[in-house]
Amino acid sequence: MTGPTSTRAAVLREHGAPLAIEELPLPAECEPGAALVRVDCATLCATDVHLWSGAMSFPDMLPIVLGHEMTGTVLAAGPGTRDALGRTVKAGDRIGWSESTCGHCHGCTVLRNPVACSERGYGFLQRSDRWPHATGGLAEHVYVTPGAQKLVLTDEVKDTWAAAAGCAVKTVLHAYDRAGGVRPGSSVVVQGAGALGIIATAVARASGAGPVVTIGAPDARLDLARTFGADTVVGLDGGAEDRRAAVLDATRGHGADLVLDVAGAPGVGAEAVGMAAFGARFVVVGTTGPGLEPLPLGTLMGKELTVLGSLNGDIGDYHRAIGFLLAFRNRFPWDELFGEPAGLDGASAALESMSRLEQVKAVIRP
Repeated sequence: MTGPTSTRAAVLREHGAPLAIEELPLPAECEPGAALVRVDCATLCATDVHLWSGAMSFPDMLPIVLGHEMTGTVLAAGPGTRDALGRTVKAGDRIGWSESTCGHCHGCTVLRNPVACSERGYGFLQRSDRWPHATGGLAEHVYVTPGAQKLVLTDEVKDTWAAAAGCAVKTVLHAYDRAGGVRPGSSVVVQGAGALGIIATAVARASGAGPVVTIGAPDARLDLARTFGADTVVGLDGGAEDRRAAVLDATRGHGADLVLDVAGAPGVGAEAVGMAAFGARFVVVGTTGPGLEPLPLGTLMGKELTVLGSLNGDIGDYHRAIGFLLAFRNRFPWDELFGEPAGLDGASAALESMSRLEQVKAVIRP
């Protein structure tokens, strides 16, 4: 295999602390189905911010290389490496990829659902001091394992779009799929105005929903939500009853036919139930961790609501995400979601900036 034997990477060793720029080893050879990739672009996700700050954590997780939205150029590929559509992956190809799955657990074989894989491998679940070391996006080079489903990209797909499709966009599309789609003319409420919320707003608008209501903060993000199709935006200055009243007003007293929680903030579940119409669907997308969230069960029953959880998505959702971004590139200004690119040395500052809600999606070009 020709290529580097090590890579610079921004390593998280302590929650809330600046990332350490370190040299990590790369495998000497690519296994069958694997690829060595130069990372051309990584976009940061709110999950990266939560992991960095310690708001989200796993036992024995540190040290890690953050970043699970990335795209890059193949430097070398192992024998028989193909993408999800059966195309040979070779040096020089631009690819995106989904987290790895094992293919032999109950989730993979019995449920036939990659999202349920018991050994699902995100970059942030793979320690940087253990083989294969560099799998997260905040590195100059990464090893894309055999179990990671890959997709060869065409030149018309921008690096930032391809990276964001790897989590943010595919997560939203998976959530809508879990909800059974959007009925034209139905009312949709999106709780959250981060990247997922703005993308969810665009999907609702593109699907013919109306009215579309986006709830969140700060004002700059609500302005962006309008650009991406929100008929009504609701800030967080008031209380839960104020937000419910705003939704009822926007829906002529009917309530929302579909509510998506992409915020994960305390209390959003109860608010969603309160603003939902009779027979509505409520999809939980943004909540992380095992914390308890109170829900009014009597209202759930009385309104005959359907509550669904939606975790992330798989390579099929990633493929559809790329298609969605391309299909609506003349309708929605996707580039406005992304901040000014920074190098690997600027990754810590980018995480801090996102934690202050100064950027929707920070961009790192390692």
